[in-house]
Amino acid sequence: MGGFFSIFNEDLLVATIRLSTPITLAAVGATVCERAGIVNIAMEGIMIIGAFFAVVVAYYTGNPWLGLLGGVVAGALFSMIHAVATITFHLDHVVSGAVLNILSFGVVRYLMVIIYGHPGTTEPIAKGLAEYKFAVPLLSKIPVIGPAFFNQTPIVYLSFLTVIFFLIFLKKTKTGLHVRAAGEHPLALETIGVSVVKMRYLAVLVSGITSGLAGAYLSIENSVSFTEGMSNGRGFIALAANISGGWTAIGSWLASLFFGFADALQIRFQIFKVLPIPAEFFIIFPYVATVLVVAGLVRRSRPPKAVGMDFMIEREED
Repeated sequence: MGGFFSIFNEDLLVATIRLSTPITLAAVGATVCERAGIVNIAMEGIMIIGAFFAVVVAYYTGNPWLGLLGGVVAGALFSMIHAVATITFHLDHVVSGAVLNILSFGVVRYLMVIIYGHPGTTEPIAKGLAEYKFAVPLLSKIPVIGPAFFNQTPIVYLSFLTVIFFLIFLKKTKTGLHVRAAGEHPLALETIGVSVVKMRYLAVLVSGITSGLAGAYLSIENSVSFTEGMSNGRGFIALAANISGGWTAIGSWLASLFFGFADALQIRFQIFKVLPIPAEFFIIFPYVATVLVVAGLVRRSRPPKAVGMDFMIEREED
């Protein structure tokens, strides 16, 4: 029994923060995107693209920081396919996202063979950004939460700043209010002279940037290496975090922390073998937790009124 309780310690909290970071980044992007009225289930694919090109750029430049930038740019560009399909050509949002998820896996596998000569996994070529880990003076000395929140790597800190920035952006800035109006009352927004199309393009671009950054985190945080499918469903979990968090930046972050905790917990259960249960049970635990949380909270959350709806159709019906 002592082994059971020994897993709930400071290390578990540190692991929770680290494992929740890619989910947080993608979930905040999903919040902005769906607040503008666009459903983006392509984030899984965008994360894969971001992870792959982060490694490719780092491979050719020898610089993981340029790799990070490459992953972000690749994610942003790939997300624009979704924007063009859904906003300009009025394709169903879910269909477009599903197609892009499939496309991302095909593109990455093809480029893996072209660039590295084989599919699967690339050899680690350098240390990741984790070597730039630094502690915030004084704050990192706070018991329990200090090491978890204030002794982290650059991308983890960036995820905290992303949550704060978009919390303020959506509530306090004119552009943020326009983005929200595009998902709530797009016709009203258009009547005051603000382009709904531009706001929705901006929102999809934001989700592409944050999802690309989330993917880059996966591939260049600990070591510069890419594995096919390394996003491992985190793009979909980020969507669940956005819904569970009530389509708010802070809510998405808190939900992401929960999913990160579930993942950290299953890893530690496997390591310490505190329960006589097959390892496969622990592997599915985060996904079961995702389903249960979404099922329990989705009825209490109110999505943006115009999310998933085509603006041109709305205007014609009006």
